[in-house]
Order: sequence, then C-alpha cells, then structure tokens
Amino acid sequence: MLQRATTSAFWDFFRVPFQQAEAESREYARTARGFDWKTALILVTTAVTLTIQEYAFGRAGVDWIPAALDMLGATAQAAALDTLLDDAQNLRLAERVYWAVGTLITYILIPGLVVKVLFRERLRDFGLNVRGIHRSAWAYLVMLGVMVPVLLWISTTERFLNYYPFYRLRSGEPLWPRFCIWEAFYVLQFFALEFFFRGFLVLGLRRRFGFYAIFAMMVPYCMIHFGKPMPETFAAIIAGIVLGFMSLKTRSIWFGAAIHVAVALGMDFLSLWRNGLLG
Repeated sequence: MLQRATTSAFWDFFRVPFQQAEAESREYARTARGFDWKTALILVTTAVTLTIQEYAFGRAGVDWIPAALDMLGATAQAAALDTLLDDAQNLRLAERVYWAVGTLITYILIPGLVVKVLFRERLRDFGLNVRGIHRSAWAYLVMLGVMVPVLLWISTTERFLNYYPFYRLRSGEPLWPRFCIWEAFYVLQFFALEFFFRGFLVLGLRRRFGFYAIFAMMVPYCMIHFGKPMPETFAAIIAGIVLGFMSLKTRSIWFGAAIHVAVALGMDFLSLWRNGLLG
C-alpha cells in the first residue's frame, strides 16, 4: 500500500502540472477571439531581445563608452575611464561586466516593460511569485545532488578548464577585487536569465502552448550556449526542460535561479581549483 501511494505521488508530481497546463491551454483556445497579440508579442520580444543581447552586448566592446562620454561633455570622466581601461585586466573585467549589465537590461528590463506597459499584468505572474514555493524545495536539492558528480567529472576536461571562469585570473592574482566583482555580476545575470526564459517565455506562453511552452523555450535557451563546450550545450537542453517544468509547476523562477547560480559558481571555483589558482 505504501509503495503504491509513493509511486502514485511520484507520477502525480509530473502528471498534475501537465494536466493543469493542458486544461488551461484548451480553455484559452476555446475563449480566444481574433489574433493572439500576447503570444505574438512574447515571441517577437524574444527575437528582438536576443538580437540586442548578441550584437549590442555579446559582440560589442567597451571602447565606445569613453568616446560617448567625451561627446556628451564628460571629458574628465572619459579620460579617467580611458586610464582605467589601459590595464589589460581592468579591460577584461569591464568587458565582462558590460555583458552582464546588458543581460540585465535585455532579460529583465525589456520583457518587464512589455509585461507592465503592454500586457498590464503583474511581474509576479511571470515567475516572481514566492508563495508556496518551499514545498518544491526538495526537488531542487535532488537536482543539485545529481549535478555535483557531473560537475566533478566535467571539470577534469581540458575544454572546461580552458573556458572557465570567464574572468581569467593571472598567476598570483587575488580573488579580490576583480574576480569577486565579476562573480557578483555573474550571479545577477542568472536571475535575469531565469526570469526571461523560465518566467517570461514559459509562463507567458503557457496559456497558448500549454505544457509545450517548455519546449518552445528550450530551443533558444540551447542556442545561447553555442560556443561553449559541447557537453554543456547538450546539458542545457536537459536543464532547460527540467527548469522549465519546475517553473510551470511552481509558477516561480527563484529556486531555479538559485540552483543555476550554485552550479555556475561551482564550475568557476572547480576550474580555479584544478588550475591551481585558489592558493
């Protein structure tokens, strides 16, 4: 009897969110009238956001910022920034912080404005809900437990050690201040990423696509990992589906962001440790 109840509870964990999402999608389709502007705007916003992220922040450097400040009359600030960026390590840090800030703008500000201004809806309904999420905390702990041995294994590969962390320490360079500054911005961009993919996309599309909103989100999520080590990109497919499911189940991105941060920091510090840079 206990085994049967446990098995039923296990399958209900997956079945109930699927049934709820599909029922919500059918009801949405039944009552919808005319063109679905909300779904179209979410998808167009996704394309525009990823394009801005890639070309304005992913490929662009920071050399234009002092020139822009000079054009605006902030000559002293432009000169000070130029002097600061003359140091190669400061330049590397500035480029990575610029990318992280760009992520906050594109993954939070743009979709957030769409939600509040165009949809006139609550951000809480796009993944920022905290009510009742503690009931699923155990599932995230299980996921983290599964990831630990995987990280320990992948951190032994040459491609991994050459790729992480994004901010490369020079031999003998302390963690403070540059590396710690970078890690702070790195952590913030993961919350932005989770809001965009698991909040704005999954929860925004769930009424139209139902459970399959997870898979619609998974495609661009996988693609932003192109250029990283191939095992990590394949892992992003699985992680995207799992975290998308948990977002659909809990209607929250907070624990997903926390586990993403834990894994990312683990990857960075494992790389530093195996490269002998932790002292």
